[in-house]
Amino acid sequence: MITDRWQKSSYCQVGGACVHISAELDKVHITDSDAAQTIVAVSHGAFAALLKSL
Repeated sequence: MITDRWQKSSYCQVGGACVHISAELDKVHITDSDAAQTIVAVSHGAFAALLKSL
């Protein structure tokens, strides 16, 4: 399901408050911690729309 290739955001707060992403063929997985316990999976199109809106 989820790859081990998590990419950490270049802008992070102290204490590991950071966004991590992992892309697969059909989904992009997003979490907000090193533990990767809370994960949201979205399509590549939805992730692109999120980035565009930010």
